[in-house]
Amino acid sequence: MNNVKPILVTGATGYVSGRLIPLLLADGYKVKAMGRSIPKMKDRPWGQDQNVELVKGDIQDVASLKNAAKGCGTVYYLVHSMISQKGKYRDADKNGARNMVQAAAEAGVDHIIYLGGLGDINHKNISKHLISRNEVGKILMDGPVPTTILRAAMILGSGSASFEILRYLAERLPVMITPKWVSMPTQPISITNVLGYLKGCLEHPETKGKTFDIGGPDVVAYRDLFRIFAKEANLPAPIMIPVPVLTPRLSSLWIHLVTPVPAAIAQPLTEGLSLPTTCTENSITRIIPQDLIPCSEAIRRALDRIHQEQVDTCWADAGEIKYPEWSYYGDSAYSGGTILSCGYQATVEGTPRNLWRSIEKIGGGTGYYGGDILWQVRGLIDLFTGGVGLSRGRRSKKELRVGDALDFWRVLEVEPESKLLLLAEMKVPGEALLEIKMAPVNREACHVSLLARFLPKGLVGILYWYALYPFHQYVFTQMLKGLVNASDLKFVKNPSRYYPDPTTTCRLSDR
Repeated sequence: MNNVKPILVTGATGYVSGRLIPLLLADGYKVKAMGRSIPKMKDRPWGQDQNVELVKGDIQDVASLKNAAKGCGTVYYLVHSMISQKGKYRDADKNGARNMVQAAAEAGVDHIIYLGGLGDINHKNISKHLISRNEVGKILMDGPVPTTILRAAMILGSGSASFEILRYLAERLPVMITPKWVSMPTQPISITNVLGYLKGCLEHPETKGKTFDIGGPDVVAYRDLFRIFAKEANLPAPIMIPVPVLTPRLSSLWIHLVTPVPAAIAQPLTEGLSLPTTCTENSITRIIPQDLIPCSEAIRRALDRIHQEQVDTCWADAGEIKYPEWSYYGDSAYSGGTILSCGYQATVEGTPRNLWRSIEKIGGGTGYYGGDILWQVRGLIDLFTGGVGLSRGRRSKKELRVGDALDFWRVLEVEPESKLLLLAEMKVPGEALLEIKMAPVNREACHVSLLARFLPKGLVGILYWYALYPFHQYVFTQMLKGLVNASDLKFVKNPSRYYPDPTTTCRLSDR
């Protein structure tokens, strides 16, 4: 394998790419992992592997694609703009595909492998999402670089958006008012089999220039899929009441309220459920033979991974980390507006290591160590105003990585035993950061601080901040006390107001 050209995997921190990369590395391939954030890729388990080169790139920036593709033999094109661009993803995806074709051709790439969506493009109910997937595939296939297209329906695996919708609906709704599409046939495929086909295309040059349908061994209706899930999860079979008037838009809003998947993502996905998504040919099974995993086993495996806290990648962790400009310019240098802050600090008996064990578990099922009712109310307000609320939870109960979704936060920085920096992704009239820092005072004590910073948007943002200011004071003092108690430590000095140096900047290296 050492003489083989490096393989470029785009969207490296995405759901599929993040699982494909370690699979390729295990087989001895050299990989170029491309994403929009180097720190985010570095923080992945494979980010420090000697056979991985991390490159910053964006499909909308053809120059960065040319740099990433340079010297590579094969490109896995596994990016999608639906999360970052929401309703504008179709044009962004077409432009990205054209850029990839140009970059791959100029770099002398031998092969492009693309994962698209399954469904008859001529069906009367074809969705914009599936049309977009087909458009991207056509652009790649019409280019000068030989391309392989794999078309899949629902991917069954821990952390996939489709599986999360299935899981949360089945777990939370014993009775479902369902649209007509619950009777539509589909052919789900396990993430294990998807990865097997993706890697297999690399090893079988006869797949170049061809399109293949990939699916599992079962063709089922969506209502049957819910029942299979319920059986594997030891839940009662849900009662389903189909109605003719539940549109994809209404379905997506309902999914938004019940599951962690926001309406902007749920709607394109649900629109694609109104037509059969089954394989029309199975020639790939002869070229790349593998044991196809039935729906029941795929669901069982996914649930086992969730229960064991071994979810390697999650749909919510994909996308760009958007560092606010003011987060790395100090107040004295930043001229874009007034940065408001509220912080508390304390000195405690013990080491940063003691505190870090509790800090790294924050959010999700653990909560925020203080004022949890207020956090839950804020989550509900966010959910009903179109935000993500607290429903996303955490990928792992014990570990945080750069780029992780954490309830309605995004993890910007993780410095073990030193610092945790979170960016708010809730609906707020401005931009907000929450920073927890600790440092040793001596061998027996350490300093800990909690600081919220907010850049308001107009008068509404300023009024919002000061309306919540008394709640901030209560919540943050309670959080500090809760963190110390959860760490079995004691205060040397009780919590007091924290006034940060206005010239202090956040160190966000390699943005």
